[in-house]
Amino acid sequence: MARRLRSSTVVLGGMGVLAAMITSCGSEPDKRCVDPLTRDKLPSYECKSGKGSYYYGGSSKNGKVEGGSFDKSAVERGGFGCSGTGGG
Repeated sequence: MARRLRSSTVVLGGMGVLAAMITSCGSEPDKRCVDPLTRDKLPSYECKSGKGSYYYGGSSKNGKVEGGSFDKSAVERGGFGCSGTGGG
């Protein structure tokens, strides 16, 4: 009679993938404090004082942001198996 053994490595590996999927879908997108008119990066205290706005996702180049959105819900959070809309 043949014995079938389930490898604990396979089980634990599958759990790791599942955990990564769950946490990546719920993670927050990158945010930067930005001047809403010029899109220049600002120190974070400027957003706390109301002079700047948070810009989510995208990238920063030469002190300006691009490719993201001021609307947090419009930014794709990434991760394996997540759905979302791109920002812009």
